[in-house]
Amino acid sequence: MRQETSIAGRRSPWRDELRATLALAWPLILANLTMQLIQATDVILLGWLGAKELAAAALGLSLSFGMVLFALGVLTASSPMIASALGARFNAVRDVRRTFRQSVWAAALMAAPVLVVLWNAEGIILAFGQEPELASLAGRFLRGYMWVIPPWMLFQTLRNFVSAMERPGWILVISSVGIPLNALVSWALIFGHLGLPALGILGGGIGSSIVWTAMALALTAVVLSDRQFRRFHLFGRFWRPDWPRFRQLFRLGGPIGLTMGFEGGVFSAAAYLMGLFGAPSVAAHQIALQIAATTFMVPLALGQAATVRVGLAYGRNDPHAVALAGWTAFVLGIAFMTVMAGVMFLFPRELITLFLDDSAANANVISLGVSFLLIAALFQIADGAQVVGAGMLRGLHDTRVPMIFALFGYWAIGLGVGIALAFVLDWRGVGIWVGLAAGLGVVALLMLWRWTQRGTLGLADREPPKIKAVATH
Repeated sequence: MRQETSIAGRRSPWRDELRATLALAWPLILANLTMQLIQATDVILLGWLGAKELAAAALGLSLSFGMVLFALGVLTASSPMIASALGARFNAVRDVRRTFRQSVWAAALMAAPVLVVLWNAEGIILAFGQEPELASLAGRFLRGYMWVIPPWMLFQTLRNFVSAMERPGWILVISSVGIPLNALVSWALIFGHLGLPALGILGGGIGSSIVWTAMALALTAVVLSDRQFRRFHLFGRFWRPDWPRFRQLFRLGGPIGLTMGFEGGVFSAAAYLMGLFGAPSVAAHQIALQIAATTFMVPLALGQAATVRVGLAYGRNDPHAVALAGWTAFVLGIAFMTVMAGVMFLFPRELITLFLDDSAANANVISLGVSFLLIAALFQIADGAQVVGAGMLRGLHDTRVPMIFALFGYWAIGLGVGIALAFVLDWRGVGIWVGLAAGLGVVALLMLWRWTQRGTLGLADREPPKIKAVATH
C-alpha cells in the first residue's frame, strides 16, 4: 500500500500539468481552428468562383504571409514577457500594462510597411514571373484584403494578453462567431446576395476585413469590461512610452518573428514556384496547404500553451516545473499529429474535394492536390514537433538560436531540396513539397535537441530578463 501511494504521488505532478495544459490549450486550439476556418471559408468560396480565382488569391495571401508572420512573431514575445512577470509576482499590473502598450505600438509600426507592399501587389507579383491575369486578380483581391492587417494585429496583441492570463475562452467565443459571420459577409459580397453588389474576388477580401475589424473591436470591449482584465487598465495613458520594454519586445520577438517568417516565407516561396508550373499547381498547393494548416492549429496552440506554462515556471525559477510543462505539451502535440497523418493518408481525395467540385474540369487540380496532401501526411509529426518545440523554448526566452535553426532548415534544406527535386529531377510540384517535408524534419530535430540540452546550455537556470521601465503608469 505504501508503494502504491508513493507511485501515485510521483504521477500526480504530471496529471496536474496535463490538466493545466489542457485547460489552457483547448480554448486556444478551438480558437486557432476557428480562425483558420475563417480563411478556409474564403478559400472554399473563391474555389466556387473557379480555379483561377483561387490561384490568384493564393498568390495574394502568400505575398502577405511571411510579413504577417514576422509581425505575429514579434507580438508573440509579449506572451512570455507577461507570463514570466505574473509568475514572478501575481499582481504585476504595471509590468503587464506596459508590455501590452508597447506591443500595440509595435503592431502599428509594423502594419504600415505591410500595407504599402500589399497596395502595390500586382506589380510585385508580376516581377516574380507570374501570369499577368493571375497578378491582376491577386492585386484586386489584396486591395480588399489588406485592411485585415491593422485589426488582425490588434486582435493578436489582445489575444496574447488574454492567453497569458490563462483565460482564453473569450478568444474562442469571438472566433466562433467570426466563422459564420465571415461566411455570410463574404458570400454576399462575392456573389451579390442580400442586396449587395457582386464583387467577385474583391468581395472576398473586403469580407475578411470587415469581419476581423468586428472581432478586434469585440475583444477590445471584453478586456475593457471584464473585471479580471479591467484592473490592468490596458489602454490607460496609451501615449506614454517605455523604450526599454519596446526594445526588449523586439529583442525577444524579432527572432521569433524571423523564425515564423522563415517558415511561412518558405511556403509562400513554394506558392510562387508552383506558379511557374501553372494555375492548377497553385490552386492544388493552396488547398493542400489549407488542410495542413488546419491540422497545424492544434500543435500551434499547444506550443502557445507551452510558452505560457513554461514561462510561468521560468518566472518562478522552477526547472522541474519547466520540464513538466514542456514535455506534456510536446507529447500531446505529437499524438494529435500522428492521428492527423493517418487521416490524410487514408482520405486525401475526400479532403481535397471539400474545396472543389469533383468534376472533370477540376481533375488536374484534384490529382495534384492528392499528391501534395500525401506528402503533407508524411511531415505532420515533424511539423507538430517543431512548433511545440519552438513554443517550449520561447517560454525560456530562448529565441535567437531557434531562429538560426529555422533559417537553415526551411531555406537551405527545405527550399534547396525542393528546387533541386522540382527543376533538376523534374518532379515539379511534388518535388517542392518533398523539400518542405525535409526542411520541417530538420528543424524539428534541432528544436528537440536544444530542449533536451537546456540544462547543459543553462537555458532553464538563468534569470528572466529584468526591464527597467521609464513610464510611470
